Amino acid sequence: MTHKDPVPLLDRAGLRQRVDKALTEFLSHRRSWLTSVDDGLVPVADAVEAFVLRGGKRLRPAFAYWGYRAAGGVDSDHVVAGLAALELVQASALIHDDLMDRSDTRRGEPAVHRRFAIAHRATGWSGNADSFGESAAILLGDLCLVWSDELLHSSGLDPVALARTRPVFDEMRAEVTVGQYLDVLTQATGDTSVARASKVARYKSAKYTVERPLLLGAALAEAPATIHHAYSGYGLPLGEAFQLRDDVLGVFGDPEQTGKPAGDDLREGKRTYLVAAALAAADRAGRVLLTERLGDPGLDSAGVDQLREIIRASGALERTEQRIASLTETALTALSGVELDSESRQMLVELAVAATRRRD
Repeated sequence: MTHKDPVPLLDRAGLRQRVDKALTEFLSHRRSWLTSVDDGLVPVADAVEAFVLRGGKRLRPAFAYWGYRAAGGVDSDHVVAGLAALELVQASALIHDDLMDRSDTRRGEPAVHRRFAIAHRATGWSGNADSFGESAAILLGDLCLVWSDELLHSSGLDPVALARTRPVFDEMRAEVTVGQYLDVLTQATGDTSVARASKVARYKSAKYTVERPLLLGAALAEAPATIHHAYSGYGLPLGEAFQLRDDVLGVFGDPEQTGKPAGDDLREGKRTYLVAAALAAADRAGRVLLTERLGDPGLDSAGVDQLREIIRASGALERTEQRIASLTETALTALSGVELDSESRQMLVELAVAATRRRD
């Protein structure tokens, strides 16, 4: 099967442009409200618009939309607008994640907490600039989460269909929140087990990236239980494979693709499946060095290369690639035994491959 870039796939049915249009219109209304409250909120509107509208693959609305269509749902702008709310959930998670990880950049630009700290210093305000930036990021992440609910409910979806989505949408947002906490807890406890890394990946990212968006689409389409079951069988392993690919990119990725400095996950000390697999398989010297240097914010390019070599030599990179391939195959198999719209099924197959492909 040919690997395809996800962006052209999202242009089917004009989906990416329609999602962007819904987000642009919604945030324009929210800007008007913010500026009516106080002129000091203009930077808030600017920051949210910049974060949400510039960059991002729109994968979550895509999985939700094609899950909806595959289950027999009829296309409408109201559906696209409702599913665009997933991008605001994503924005909230990323803004908070960058703060907790103390990341400097996101998509090649300053992370939100850095953006507001820079603004604080530039204007000469009193108090600590970093504390101001951190407070702003917490509040902007919360605001995006609140607005995700508002966009879903103001999308024009039929109230009965909307009521069917409520349990899925609520559980998804709860899962990503507790997943973030499990990630923080894992860093604090130093748990380096593969099982722990897999659970964090599942709740922090995998479920809200693929499974829950699919189930949201299925709920909108009033799909039968067999489709819900198939979507979970497809979405859970695929979401984990997507996160594993992201973990590989966080260590070995090209900064021009990731929008973050090379090896940033190593400096942030992320205990991913890749790192857990390396710690389990590396020789004693490798384990000691990886443990000592993981989470060192001063790790230079030579140090990054050294840790990369330990990970490669341990077989962890190969093991992670094999797991990505296995999880993706499991996901695709789950779609084979259920009746779905053929064109939309093919879109889900292509999205699975595009979301987990190697970038080298």
